[in-house]
Amino acid sequence: MSTRSNYKREEIKTGDIAFSPSRSTIETAFYGNNVEKITDLKLIYEMAKNAKGTIVTDMPVHEPSAIGLPEGARVLLFNDGEIVGRFAGARVILGEAGVDEGEMAKVLREAAFLTRYKKMYHTQSYIGLDRDFIIRAHLLVPQSYENTLYNWLLNFQNITPYYDEMYANSKPIGNEPDIYILSDPDYCHPKFPDGLAYFDPAHNCACLLGMRYFGEHKKGTLTLAWSIANRNGYTSCHGGLKRMAKEDSEPHVMGVFGLSGSGKSTLTHAKHGGRYDVTVLHDDAYIISNENGSSVAMEPSYFDKTQDYPLTSEDNKYLITVQNCGATIDSDGKTVIVTEDIRNGNGRAIKSKLWAANRVDKMDDPVNSIIWLMKDAALPPVVKLDNPVIASAMGACLATKRTTAERLAEGTDMNALVFEPYANPFRTYPLREDYEKFKSLFKERGVDCYILNTGHFIDKKIPKEVTIRIIETIADGTAEFNKLGPLGEIQTMGIEGFVPDFKDKNYLDILDSSMKKRIDFIDSLIEAKGGRDRLPEEASIALNLLLLKIKSL
Repeated sequence: MSTRSNYKREEIKTGDIAFSPSRSTIETAFYGNNVEKITDLKLIYEMAKNAKGTIVTDMPVHEPSAIGLPEGARVLLFNDGEIVGRFAGARVILGEAGVDEGEMAKVLREAAFLTRYKKMYHTQSYIGLDRDFIIRAHLLVPQSYENTLYNWLLNFQNITPYYDEMYANSKPIGNEPDIYILSDPDYCHPKFPDGLAYFDPAHNCACLLGMRYFGEHKKGTLTLAWSIANRNGYTSCHGGLKRMAKEDSEPHVMGVFGLSGSGKSTLTHAKHGGRYDVTVLHDDAYIISNENGSSVAMEPSYFDKTQDYPLTSEDNKYLITVQNCGATIDSDGKTVIVTEDIRNGNGRAIKSKLWAANRVDKMDDPVNSIIWLMKDAALPPVVKLDNPVIASAMGACLATKRTTAERLAEGTDMNALVFEPYANPFRTYPLREDYEKFKSLFKERGVDCYILNTGHFIDKKIPKEVTIRIIETIADGTAEFNKLGPLGEIQTMGIEGFVPDFKDKNYLDILDSSMKKRIDFIDSLIEAKGGRDRLPEEASIALNLLLLKIKSL
């Protein structure tokens, strides 16, 4: 089996990966006599449906039996309060500078003690959907949060005989124990009045306090699963992966990496007018084997924004649950949802696996290309990076804009350029490990690397149609690239209306500023978090050489 759920008595000792103060405190809470273990998805649907505050819409779940739900199941809507996005400020990761496990263990013990006054529900799921990588996770939540329980089982893989057999016959993943997550959305410890998302990644456990938003539970679980993958020969990916094929050519497997709002879901699920046989692995979470280049999806369903899907959108046919959206009565007297972020920003929904009829859980075909999705006015619609060091370094300073998926401080500039390495704000291990993993894919496995700018080039919006056409030429092998001015190992396509003018001082200033910001960001990692995320010196050297070439113009 991939992860371990029990140990021989002589193995239960200090120093084993399954036993630490944090792990022991969190896991022990699962065994109280106030805990009820429930894994039956149909039963949990009924519990969520009947939970106080749930809105049972008149929108039917499409083919409910295909995803383990009872016939006649309805889309359930449940709304949080003030907070409708992730809060990075709540994340505390054991192993980072300044995090004292002794002090954190006190917080965990108090939170665990207070669960005794509540009825708690314990459920299980699988993460990773192939025998090559499938691990087991456990979640503990208080009564009244049945919708959190339900959403978590829908987002990951609920327990079924098929997946039990897959797990039983899967490859062992080191000596990794199961994931355990304790959540109490109603309790905030005095030391963490705005909530706490605490992770002990070395021991596969987490504690979420005062965090109602389901996205904290989804990404908190993935945080630990990605850490396990990273330790065991995989590159952990927050993005989409698809295979595009034509009868007269070899299939092309393409990964796109970007944060919410960057276009990764849109590009992953693009149908391309039927000109290709498109197969989708996932649009948010997967892993790539550094040994053979194959890839495995981590989740069966999709946690998607509702902002871009009007109520009449055909895509809404595949909704299972909805969070943080409005409701109203239509002209037929039916209760329906109000989408497009009218109620608040970052309305969300879980869509079933059936949304992508061309979906697979594993791709044996090795990945051919990796695309960093950025919003950076200095960049034309596409650039190709031929140097593995530059390719990985640019992924480490992936540029984007803030989104409504995050809980931000008042006054935050939503248009400011920010950097999120590899589009993954959920990393719990040193950044250098991702840097080396991606560089290995580019250098050892020959994966091509591109940047697609899905924002504006200078002041001109890049249409989605232009981006999709670029993807098609890359998949076809018909894309024609030329050197990007003096930048040597960086190339671009000559797209009318988006050709950089290296004689334009305004453009050179924008490009110069963009590169400086990247270098400053990488340099800032030397001291940040006690140097935990410091990159190899070669990354800064490579970008500084590019900056010198820009300044020579």
